[in-house]
Amino acid sequence: MFHNRSYAQAPSVFNHVYCVARWVGITTVALMIAIFALLYAARAILRPAPDDWATTLRAGPMQIDVGVAALIQWGTTPWIARQLHGRNLSTRLGEMHVTWNDAAQELSLHCEPCTLRSSSWGGEPVRLQGAQMTVRRNATELRGTLQSGAVSATWNGTLRANGITLHIDVPTTPVRDGYALFASAIPELAHAQIDGSFAFKATLDLPSKTLSVQPRLDGMHVQGLGTEAWAQAQSQCNQGLPASAKKGTLRADSLLARAVLAAEDQRFYEHPGYDLVEIGHALRGNQSENAALQDLGRTAPKLRGASTLSQQVAKLLVTGGERSPVRKLRELLYAVEMEQTLGKARILRLYLDHAPWGANVCGAQAAAHTYFGKRADQLSAAQAVWLAAMLHNPALEARRWKANGQINLERAQWVAGNLRPMKKAQRTQVQTDLQALQSTKSEENQAPQTEIVRVASN
Repeated sequence: MFHNRSYAQAPSVFNHVYCVARWVGITTVALMIAIFALLYAARAILRPAPDDWATTLRAGPMQIDVGVAALIQWGTTPWIARQLHGRNLSTRLGEMHVTWNDAAQELSLHCEPCTLRSSSWGGEPVRLQGAQMTVRRNATELRGTLQSGAVSATWNGTLRANGITLHIDVPTTPVRDGYALFASAIPELAHAQIDGSFAFKATLDLPSKTLSVQPRLDGMHVQGLGTEAWAQAQSQCNQGLPASAKKGTLRADSLLARAVLAAEDQRFYEHPGYDLVEIGHALRGNQSENAALQDLGRTAPKLRGASTLSQQVAKLLVTGGERSPVRKLRELLYAVEMEQTLGKARILRLYLDHAPWGANVCGAQAAAHTYFGKRADQLSAAQAVWLAAMLHNPALEARRWKANGQINLERAQWVAGNLRPMKKAQRTQVQTDLQALQSTKSEENQAPQTEIVRVASN
């Protein structure tokens, strides 16, 4: 009897299982249809117009082109922001953790660590241990805060379909707090004592990534790096030169020293080791040049630097040639301290004694002997300008010299035009002499080639 009842119950159990499976299947299909319907609806809502600021998002197998302005508006809408709360997003800055504060109607984005990149400072990224950004929106008006370590800023902007212009304001902040953001990458911070404050206002246009900065640096003072010992530093650049080429002292008012200042640091006697004006010029120039070449499908050239002679001495003696913002920050520490421990005359002499002139030639005496067969204090104005113009890109100019006895005449003419103190008529004469020198050296280029190889091999 039990056996027969089991068989009688089997169809009933099967029917229940079948009904549940069918319900699950129908529900799953319905959910998938609903999800794809939502995705296509979102795609229609977020689809950018031809001139809109756009990006591409991935949603499973789908790629969706969306307008960034619409995406920001939707992402900061409370009912959607609540769905983002607690999630992580992969971005160019790094893994971004998202939170939503319902009471403040504020979206918060936090990355740890964070990686920043900009064509303004070269290919090397800036890495921060952590950073946080808050966003509040009122119609198309956006505002919020930025914070990393003890450094904070406020920002605001008006959202447009084709982009946004952000205005960023960093209030007066101790310089040491700014450096603390890079403590893991700047070994000098373990023993340097840094005083002073900084502040800046910046404007960032997106999506063009155009950045303009108005920095302020007040009362910066550095000690503990030991730059006072450089007062006795001896250059090794004159090794291998004949004794006659080592004679003579290159004074700070010599033609070559003045030409070097005209070429590399025209405000040398006015700045405290850094030049905020030149930093601004370099930032804007690099962005404009990079954007123009990208439009032409070409790679960016060597970026314009903003280093003072003091910073270049730090580069030659300590930090090396790696192009990165962190290296620039290290140079700044040494430049500020050496201005206080060594003074302008000694800094200029250190630069002249160690500056690179291409083809393994370094130092003013070696350069004068290699390229002109003279001591540095015997150079004519045109010859001094010629050598100073090479410092912009010594390796390239040395190759040009080796190939045909020439360098970039246009830059040399520019350096001559900035030579001070010198009357305009005298500067014009130097520019004329440079053209004659270019012609002469083109005819004699085999002689300096031999000399370059001889000196470099010693």
